[in-house]
Parts: sequence; C-alpha cells; structure tokens
Amino acid sequence: MTHSLFFEDFEVGQHFESGGRTITEADLTMFSMLSGDWNPIHADAEFARTTRYAQRVVHGTLGIAIATGMLHQLGIFHDSAVAMMSLNDWKFVAPIFVGDTLRLRLEITALDGGRSLRVGKLGRRFVMLNQRDEIVQDGHSDLLIAKRGA
Repeated sequence: MTHSLFFEDFEVGQHFESGGRTITEADLTMFSMLSGDWNPIHADAEFARTTRYAQRVVHGTLGIAIATGMLHQLGIFHDSAVAMMSLNDWKFVAPIFVGDTLRLRLEITALDGGRSLRVGKLGRRFVMLNQRDEIVQDGHSDLLIAKRGA
C-alpha cells in the first residue's frame, strides 16, 4: 500500500525510517553477477579471511541500490517521484557483511519550489544503518518531485 506524499507535504527536518532487510549470500552473488565485479574481497572467502575484516565485504554499490529500494518500501514517493537528480557526498563509512540487517533513515534537508507549477526539488539525506545502529553508508540525493494537483 502506498501513501504518496507530494512536494507540499514535506518539511525540512522530517525523518522517515524503513524496515530492515537482511543481506544474504544470494544478494552478494547476484550483485557480483549483475555488476561483473568479482573482486576477491567480495567473491573469495579464503582471500577475504586474510584481510582486516576476515570475511567477504558486500559491494558498497549494492548498499546504494538497497537504500534506493528501501525508498520504495516507504511508499512516500510512489506516485510523486519524477526523477532522482543526484547522488552526492556518498560515504562508505563501515563495511556491510552477509548477515547484516540494514535499514534506511531518510531526512528531508531542503525544499526548493522553483518556478514550476508542476514540480519542486527535495533535498534528502540517506543514512544506512546496520543492526547495531552503526552508520554504514551516508549520502545525499536530490529528487524532482510532483507538486500536489499538478
């Protein structure tokens, strides 16, 4: 079920949080297949045991993909999102491992109504947290979003 929000429904400082999603072995393998990134840190358990993490690390870009997917789970952009405009200042703060349960905390950081009667720009901060409430990824993304009644 969706409960889409439009430009006028947002305020700077608003927060939203997704449910959790546990990263599986299949997620890691499928992303390696999709991206073609078979770096040993992701794909070779024996090699990964020799690294400082002593286990395989999930691709950082898979974290970004999961964060954007969690936006869909929130349902607030289902009928109102026009286009993601940017992905800025993205930081890979801590590794993600198979078995970690991630959730997305979304903060509204800016509103720009511009001159259009149809759309505005929404500034958003994405904070990806693991099951220990540690930040694993953090970044900003602007969204072109429909105005109510457009």
